[in-house]
Amino acid sequence: MRLVLLFAGLVSFAMAGAGEVDFTLPDINGNKVSLSDYRGKWVVVNYWATWCPPCLEEIPDLVEFHEKHKDTDAVVLGVSFEEVNKDYLVDFVDSHFMSYPVLRMKPVPRTILGPVTGLPTTYIVSPTGERIARQEGPITGEALEKFLARKRAQQGSALAAPVLTTVVDTTP
Repeated sequence: MRLVLLFAGLVSFAMAGAGEVDFTLPDINGNKVSLSDYRGKWVVVNYWATWCPPCLEEIPDLVEFHEKHKDTDAVVLGVSFEEVNKDYLVDFVDSHFMSYPVLRMKPVPRTILGPVTGLPTTYIVSPTGERIARQEGPITGEALEKFLARKRAQQGSALAAPVLTTVVDTTP
């Protein structure tokens, strides 16, 4: 069974199967982009805004991570979580060399992936479409690399239902 919700006429969200998540949002050029377009890859979904200093600090790491992985096993999707003029956003993306897809969404307290109570907020979606991690606050490329290395090491082992974790490992 597939449940589809329409939010403010701009975005459609869908939840399919046990833990699969999906959404469709317009990119900065108005093209529709779905999370499911990236099945088979890890997807780093980063909610951010142009006015957010920690968001701006993490952009270079997200660009580097995306460029390193986009053709193989992972991508970054930036979700502009603010109401801002399209031309301004396009200029901002260009001036910050954001090579990953940037999508647009009006701010809401809860997205299909979960709450976004502060910016930046990052979710990681598995290659099978399951939301498996959340990081509120800035994320680094190093933290993403370590997280994916841990997940790759776990592949092949029989895991129970995925548990939403944080991206940054705080164990000593």
